[in-house]
Amino acid sequence: MGSGFGEKLRAERLERGLTQAELGKDLYSPSYISLLETGRREPTADVIEELARRLELAPKALEAWSQPISVSDAEYVLAGLYARQAWDLRDYPLAAEHAATAARIALEGKNTSAWWNMTYMQAECLMKQGQLKECQKIMEHLLEHPMATESAGLGVRARQMLAALCHGQGQLTAAVEHAQQAVELCAKLPKGSTLIIGALRALIGALAESGRLDEAWKYCQEMNAQMDEHSMSQLAGEVAWVIGNVAFMRHDYPEGIKHHERAAKLLSPANDIDLWARFNKASAAVRLSSGIVEPETLSAIERAELALSIVGGNKTDQLEVAFIRARWLYLTGDIVAAVQNLREIHAERAALAKHTAGEVSLLLGKSLKAAGEAEEALELLQEAQKEFSAAGAQDRVQQALDAMLEIRLAQRRAAAAEAS
Repeated sequence: MGSGFGEKLRAERLERGLTQAELGKDLYSPSYISLLETGRREPTADVIEELARRLELAPKALEAWSQPISVSDAEYVLAGLYARQAWDLRDYPLAAEHAATAARIALEGKNTSAWWNMTYMQAECLMKQGQLKECQKIMEHLLEHPMATESAGLGVRARQMLAALCHGQGQLTAAVEHAQQAVELCAKLPKGSTLIIGALRALIGALAESGRLDEAWKYCQEMNAQMDEHSMSQLAGEVAWVIGNVAFMRHDYPEGIKHHERAAKLLSPANDIDLWARFNKASAAVRLSSGIVEPETLSAIERAELALSIVGGNKTDQLEVAFIRARWLYLTGDIVAAVQNLREIHAERAALAKHTAGEVSLLLGKSLKAAGEAEEALELLQEAQKEFSAAGAQDRVQQALDAMLEIRLAQRRAAAAEAS
């Protein structure tokens, strides 16, 4: 079953672990490659010859992709086009529906490459909606398919997404395992592939959240070594963002600030406002976790809130940004407002990853302690300890235990003073 020039071009590109920018390089822009892949632009003979060279295919193979297509081919291309249009409009439920339709048509036509790619897109849409368990089932199915074994690029993509899904659900040990396997598979990819950067980012994030900061920092250096003067500014911004996160978590504040300032210059809301929102949310979160309360931290919070109001975001996104604002209130001494906000977030913590839910319980416990509500604070801190333990975040288990110990020691001192 032929699926049109665009879809086959996309499949061959993804098989090699290339982005649209990497395929186009200095000759074709990412937007032009996108137009070719979505069928909105017809390739010339010169374009076909050059793309064939870059993909290491015979030009005649690419020419065959442009031959007239059957009714089922046309249905497939149309469903794929609708899926991408819905994705561009951030209508992820509709995009998932069209992607599933395209995948079904491809499967019926025995086009496994097209089926794999559209099923992957369906999973991406579910992830955007916060339906992580459903997305995980699909990705595990894709990982089991022979294509993911035969193609290192597809294997890396599957493992990387599974790492992100496990991370998002607070399954940090599993997230590290998937990300490590993705990084190992990257040895089969061409040097400089953005898939390598993605796999390293997934591993660094999972290691850092697990408290394995020295290992995360080692991989940060490895990821930075993948960059050169030809790297795209947005990719360089994402790398700086991740390195800055780990630096803050290691309490290396000058290094963290340096990398996040670089990321802020390279990442633009005009290019990708969703990415810009996530960066500002992450920057504010790690600064506050490090106790950095300054104007730039507040500006990052406000930018994250503004961007979220534009892109929408799912329930998890909304709760995470609200939690960052609550942490700011706590650190700036507005305990009453912090407790009020945290109670609202705590009531909906089931939508958060286990380690993030633990952070909410921990901060609410600390806030209640500051408000003089010691007994309720202890209950929340015990809850945080259990959530951190379930997530595999052992360093934060100790934080919860330390906070409980402080309260109990204060209670003993108060009781001793009364007795005397």
